[in-house]
Amino acid sequence: MRKVGEIVVLREIVRSWHGSGGSVALVPTMGNLHDGHLSLVNRAKALASRVVVSVFVNPIQFDRQDDLAAYPRTLDHDACLLRELGVDLLFAPTESEIYPSGTNEVAFVEVPSLSGILCGADRPGHFRGVTTVVSKLFNMVQPDLAVFGEKDYQQLAIIRRLVRELDFPIRIIGVPTSREEDGLAMSSRNGYLTAEERGRAPGLYRMLRRVSDALGSGARDLEDLERSGRDELRESGFDPDYVSIRRQDDLGPPSPGDTRLVVLAAARLGAARLIDNLIVGVERPPPL
Repeated sequence: MRKVGEIVVLREIVRSWHGSGGSVALVPTMGNLHDGHLSLVNRAKALASRVVVSVFVNPIQFDRQDDLAAYPRTLDHDACLLRELGVDLLFAPTESEIYPSGTNEVAFVEVPSLSGILCGADRPGHFRGVTTVVSKLFNMVQPDLAVFGEKDYQQLAIIRRLVRELDFPIRIIGVPTSREEDGLAMSSRNGYLTAEERGRAPGLYRMLRRVSDALGSGARDLEDLERSGRDELRESGFDPDYVSIRRQDDLGPPSPGDTRLVVLAAARLGAARLIDNLIVGVERPPPL
């Protein structure tokens, strides 16, 4: 595995791969890799002849400086994991390499229709930072496909819209959420939990299961399901930001006949803000 930090070197390597007829996959990450990230890498390896993994803690997607400063940086360990998996290239740039004019002079890329709802409502500017850095990475690497986790379902939906609207010739692959044995979605932010909070954390998944099971069993009072989900989280010690039932395709509010739904939630537990979702397929109601 080669490790590079310069865009010009990255482009030279990828250009040679494309010149020899190989396909290239990109897995963008912020590092502190866990098994969830590694599942993305394995999916990329199965779909492309070459795999690039980027590790970059993107400052412009953080809405608080203390959160940015506290984000775990474990590049040496990440590199060892990626080398063991047979990744071809680790791209680990500095902030000045990505933002040579500084973060106050960034030309932003934004998907406004999806970026201001759900997590975007609680974290202003977050998704604008994500779509900007992802657009830059797409331009730098020029991959044939890019792999993202479904744990951040809203981010995946935004990236799909970004690619469609800006005509990036890139296939976006979503990979199902990796979970611990007790159902907790794997996340770098789980490391912020105390031992006591870690014991409570699977309550987020249990709530999602209950709501999704109710939908699958025919419940249709979505506001009541969302309200009861928030109440359940509070009883488990969470401070919920939202519990929301949306359409899978565009995250819009469901209409009565919609059958492809997703239940999304974000909640704070101590110093950690946890997100999760479950995709739900419901039967179309019979005609009256």
